[in-house]
Amino acid sequence: MSDFMGKAGFQWFVGVVEDRQDPQTLGRLRVRCLGYHSEGLDKLPTESLPWAHVMNPITSSSVSGLGQTPLGAVEGTWVVGFFQDGADAQQPIIIGTLPGVPSELPDTGSKLGFMDASGNYPKYKDETDVNRLAVNDEALPHSTLTIRKADRTESMGRADFNEVELSRAILGTPITLSGDDGLAFDEPATPYNATYPHNHVYESEAGHIREMDDTPGAERIHERHASGSGYEIGPDGTKVTRVKQDNYTLTTNDDFVHIKGNSSTTVDGGVRVFVNADASTDDQNYTIQVGKGANVNIQVDEGDVNIVTAEGGGDINLKSGKNIHMQATQGIYMKSSLMAIEVNGNWVEQSENKTQSTGAHVMKSTTTALDGKTSVTVTGARIDLNP
Repeated sequence: MSDFMGKAGFQWFVGVVEDRQDPQTLGRLRVRCLGYHSEGLDKLPTESLPWAHVMNPITSSSVSGLGQTPLGAVEGTWVVGFFQDGADAQQPIIIGTLPGVPSELPDTGSKLGFMDASGNYPKYKDETDVNRLAVNDEALPHSTLTIRKADRTESMGRADFNEVELSRAILGTPITLSGDDGLAFDEPATPYNATYPHNHVYESEAGHIREMDDTPGAERIHERHASGSGYEIGPDGTKVTRVKQDNYTLTTNDDFVHIKGNSSTTVDGGVRVFVNADASTDDQNYTIQVGKGANVNIQVDEGDVNIVTAEGGGDINLKSGKNIHMQATQGIYMKSSLMAIEVNGNWVEQSENKTQSTGAHVMKSTTTALDGKTSVTVTGARIDLNP
């Protein structure tokens, strides 16, 4: 070949994207180029413009779907490139986009090119094309930042265990179970405080946002779905995650969580925990260990506490290193097919009245004392007193 691309210099162009619906899905764009193409759509309609390939960076493979998809420019985007076929100007290649300050918005009724025929872009007039989150002009705040500041959740209640006065029967003095105050907490305010040119922002057409903010003293990472779900990591490493709808976490193997501080969970609805869902017997227990000096507090403000094992499923075992105290404002009811009680020390009972109804009643003791104060009545068909 006597002529090839670059031999006789490049044929540069600047133009405006008018179509991105590439039938070959290669990321190509139709561009109306200044000085090459007429402005009138009646003379040169958009569909007659040649397709321009988009040059990807060296960090993108651009083969078999690897690397970055060559999509991003929209109708109305200003681009710069060159013609690989030189003066014939039928094989344009785009090497970049050009931000600016639009002096006017698209006029879809003008029948002119060099604009977005759908009227979507640009969105703003007399304003830089650089993202508002990167510019941080207080007079022109980004809508998502305004929403995030207004959508902050405050005064979320935490578990609060009330102090309990517990009476003990006969031999014991009353005790007090200390309260455990759970003060309300707030969602931290966004630490956004970007200064130009340190905040690197990507925003998609639908409104999804990614920020890598290098502002000195206000470094952040922020990703946000258009629905409002997202996360933000502030300068000190604090992370706030907000999910605007349902949240699913699926782990195909083990899950380990280490919290060096305290953990507070507030649930407006109910909580269900299903352990050993696959009915395995290999170390599938639900184990809770509380370290020395800490209590387990369960408080039900209005409702029941139910602990149940399925019929034939297993025992309920209680063992205390010291005492077991039970107090009911009303009654204590117990029912079983067998009751066996072993007391190594004394058995002391005190009640207003006591009624026992049984079959055979056998009492064995070294001494038996009956003190009825007023009287003792023994009724029976036969009474044997054996010395």
